[in-house]
Amino acid sequence: MSAEPLIAGVDEVGRGALFGPVVAAVVVTVPSGFARLWELGVKDSKQLSPQKRQKLSQQIQRDFVCRIGYATVKEIDRLNIFHASLLAMSRAIGKLPLSPSLCWVDGKHIIKDLSIPQKAVIQGDQQSPVIAAASIVAKVWRDDLITRWHRRYPDYGLSRHKGYGTAQHLEAIGNQGVTSQHRLSFSPCQPRWEHDCRTICPRVIEIS
Repeated sequence: MSAEPLIAGVDEVGRGALFGPVVAAVVVTVPSGFARLWELGVKDSKQLSPQKRQKLSQQIQRDFVCRIGYATVKEIDRLNIFHASLLAMSRAIGKLPLSPSLCWVDGKHIIKDLSIPQKAVIQGDQQSPVIAAASIVAKVWRDDLITRWHRRYPDYGLSRHKGYGTAQHLEAIGNQGVTSQHRLSFSPCQPRWEHDCRTICPRVIEIS
């Protein structure tokens, strides 16, 4: 009997945030491993509490092959968030120590120039346990990263909103300016115009 094919699921998080990188994770298993993911309670990361996500992320990384990839804020601003998200997913897949037979990609777009067969799965984190597992791993990794930045920049409330455009975050940007980890291509982070001379005068806090 032939061995089961390896199936990869890839998803990204942080696409709509104003701060920080867009992060992707890929999880690989054989089809018979789907039952194990359902058994663990894997589902769309947005439907899970932070505590449950943290526990599941540890279990997934212990029991399955997982890798992380990301695109930086500068890459987001240069490429746009759509292409940066695909880049993050491609980088995660590129770190795999094995070659899956098929990659399921969350969303309606496939990843350009990927060397393995792939299939776009709309609402994949709700349809496929391996994509849902990837969404959990990516979410936990990114949230941990943004929480560490919160300790350096507590005035932005990053530990609460993880870089998304909440009222608290928008008010902090208005009061404090932006950091070098804010996405300047996103309108709430764009520098203000000096009305009298029409020149851009951003207030930027550098992250060393």
